[in-house]
Amino acid sequence: MSRLLQSIFGTKHEREVKRLTPLVDQINALEERWKKLSDAELAGKTAELKQKLENGASLDDILVPAFATVREAGRRVLGMRHYDVQLIGGMVLHQGKIAEMKTGEGKTLVATLPCYLNALEGKGVHVVTVNDYLARRDAEWMGKLYGFLGLSTGVVVPGQSNAEKKRAYQCDITYGQNNEFGFDYLRDNM
Repeated sequence: MSRLLQSIFGTKHEREVKRLTPLVDQINALEERWKKLSDAELAGKTAELKQKLENGASLDDILVPAFATVREAGRRVLGMRHYDVQLIGGMVLHQGKIAEMKTGEGKTLVATLPCYLNALEGKGVHVVTVNDYLARRDAEWMGKLYGFLGLSTGVVVPGQSNAEKKRAYQCDITYGQNNEFGFDYLRDNM
């Protein structure tokens, strides 16, 4: 019976992809318009999107233009264009869900989408990596994209002074290892 229902309605994963596909189509529909923007106009999208949030829009309301902005900035700054499946991965992460990806499938690039979107609220976004090397690498690499769009990027690694950590945490997007974030939280709240 379960297989019969699955063949009719699809798996949970297939239903989720089908649900998100219209958003991907909307992002794709903006691509040619965004390509025609000057660098200053594209970077100016950050202020426009922040203004929409201040005027009462939700993050979900601005997801499509925000993802289109990051995709185009990634193409210009990094020479990397987010594929449709990566857009879906970014949406899944934005929803607070887990998106399993293999080595080489672009996890670092996928993360730029929900990081940018959520950083627009001005509350700070933390990107947790498994080691200090990845935290440094990703902060430097993806920091170019975020910087182009007017956002600041920091990194928290062992051996930093309190002042260095404070500056990193004040950034729009902060990269760090899980241990550093965890122990900093404990130190701050004990």
